[in-house]
Amino acid sequence: MIKADHLCKKFERNIKEGRKTRKEEFYAVDHISLKANKGEIVGILGPNGAGKTTFLRMLGMLMTPTEGEIIITDDGGSVLEDPVQKKAAIGYLSGNTKMYPRFSIREYLEFLGELYGFSKEQTQERIREIIDVLNMAKFADNRIERLSTGQLQRASIARCLFADPDIYILDEPTLGLDILSADAIIHFMKKQKECGKTVLYSTHYLEEAQFLCDYIYLILDGKVAAEGTPTGLMERTGTDSLRETFHVICEKAGFMEREGSDIG
Repeated sequence: MIKADHLCKKFERNIKEGRKTRKEEFYAVDHISLKANKGEIVGILGPNGAGKTTFLRMLGMLMTPTEGEIIITDDGGSVLEDPVQKKAAIGYLSGNTKMYPRFSIREYLEFLGELYGFSKEQTQERIREIIDVLNMAKFADNRIERLSTGQLQRASIARCLFADPDIYILDEPTLGLDILSADAIIHFMKKQKECGKTVLYSTHYLEEAQFLCDYIYLILDGKVAAEGTPTGLMERTGTDSLRETFHVICEKAGFMEREGSDIG
């Protein structure tokens, strides 16, 4: 389980006033609380610039919050206090994930096995499992620099999967992928849920979120504008799809007039 308690991240920006420029502090993430349990897929949704990636990076222990707390528990319900243990419990994927381009996927996973202190037998067994789960047999020995976008995304997920974390944080994992590659990643998320893992993910594909998510947080201007199950959110707004739901919520918040309608 992972829980965020009033999480905040403050930044500084320049504001032009005539010929002068002044600095202003603002919250990219403003007192957001969240809870994601074992065996749940939780969607973090919202328009560009809403604060989703900043929020996910804090949850993934990649960015230090200005305020608030992140609580992670193990399978027994004990709270993890050691930062190293917290990071080990999380597999984080973003569009900025970098891997050694001249390695093949197999070589890269063997390298991870050494880093994690796995035996050669453990490493090879884990590689076989991951290649099978992500259907990568046809390109597992290709250099990373030669992979297609979809293949590279699956390689990135393989990196997250290698240490078998309890929590997956996926920032737009299907963005720009063809149907077959996106379906492979959707299948991966569903499989992890069945295995009792926690999956947090951000997406602009609202039909995908409606199909996959057990619970959703809609973020606008760094705050939670609405939360609930997909069905509950649609019932609350009198809509037939999550896409319509988000338009209604954004309109009520005055977001459409300020930012346009780019909500995915």
